[in-house]
Amino acid sequence: MVDIPRRSQARIRLIRRILYGAIVLSAISSVGWYVSRLKPAAPPVDRATIWIDTVKRGPMLRQVRGLGKLVPEEIRWVPAATEGRVEKKLLEAGARVKSDTILLELSNPQLEQETVNAEWDWKAEESSYADLKVRLEREELTQAADMAKLQSDHEQAVLRCDANAELEKDGLISKLDVKRDCANAQQLANRLRIEKQKLAINKESIAAQLAQQRTRIDQRHAIYVLKKSQLDQLKVRAGVDGVLQVIQIDVGQRVAPGANLARVANPNKLKAELNIPETQAKDIQIGQEVSIDTRNGLIPGRVSRIDPAVKDGTVTVDVRLEAELPRGARPDLSVDGTIVLEKLDDIVYVGRPVQGQPDSQVSIFKLDPDGKGAARVTVKLGRSSVNTIEIKEGLKPGDQVILSDMTAQDGFDRIRLN
Repeated sequence: MVDIPRRSQARIRLIRRILYGAIVLSAISSVGWYVSRLKPAAPPVDRATIWIDTVKRGPMLRQVRGLGKLVPEEIRWVPAATEGRVEKKLLEAGARVKSDTILLELSNPQLEQETVNAEWDWKAEESSYADLKVRLEREELTQAADMAKLQSDHEQAVLRCDANAELEKDGLISKLDVKRDCANAQQLANRLRIEKQKLAINKESIAAQLAQQRTRIDQRHAIYVLKKSQLDQLKVRAGVDGVLQVIQIDVGQRVAPGANLARVANPNKLKAELNIPETQAKDIQIGQEVSIDTRNGLIPGRVSRIDPAVKDGTVTVDVRLEAELPRGARPDLSVDGTIVLEKLDDIVYVGRPVQGQPDSQVSIFKLDPDGKGAARVTVKLGRSSVNTIEIKEGLKPGDQVILSDMTAQDGFDRIRLN
């Protein structure tokens, strides 16, 4: 006899299977939800590869740093006095020169001819002056001789008039003859007076003519001196004692008047030119202390000039050096300068993070008390220096933080230190 299963038992087993399946699905969902809520495991970081610093409280020097070079305070550009063609280049950059040292020799055939012509024009005017002077002196002597003869005639006429007047008293000569002789003496007196005036005027005329001719001589001589000076300047001299820094032309090249040919500098008086990033230059002032590193010693100095223009994102700051230059210091030597902006007496500060900018907010890792891990914290930064920066919020003295670039861990709030 075969047993027939009851329908109620089959229904119960079906319900039991459904319940078991629901429980399994619910458990799986719960585990998945729990797993999804778990934070990712903290990634390990090798302690030897990171830069750790401790937050401190106390004084901090605010400084800015910039690269630059030493440049001469006294620089002289040697220009071309006239147009010419470069025939010889006698020295190269780096040579020590005196003020009369010849650097270049130029040629200008036209100037040479103009100088010769100017010399002949000057000498011709000199000859004309000498000829005019002889001619005028001869005319003056002729006039003086005529006046001397006239004066002699006048004196004789006066004597004749006086003698005839005595004879007329004795009745030896007529009264009419006496009057005629006296009138003749008077006429000669008038002519003598006029001739004296003419001679005086003639002297002034002679002086004026000679002065005019002398002016023309001086003009011709000045032109000759100018041309001669220009011709002499075809031999280009340094003009000052120093070091020849650069010669900007080559043999065979033509140069125009006023063109810069060479540069001479005094190597004993140097200053530093620093290029400071524009964002860091706003607090720099004239007179601030500076330390210049020449790689062969430190030189103290002070800010002497701040360029008002910004070039390629930097501001040029001139530094007057206040100590003797070390051995090897020369123009264009690369240097590193640190400018002291101010001294902050009592602030909380730390080494400057890689991404830390003044007056900004950054996220950095702060070490746990046991030093085995680090958690990300938000820090508000303040005023900055070259290697340190002020902490306004987020850290306290004694905290240890990681200052290295941690962009590789941007997706994590914690790290483990190995």
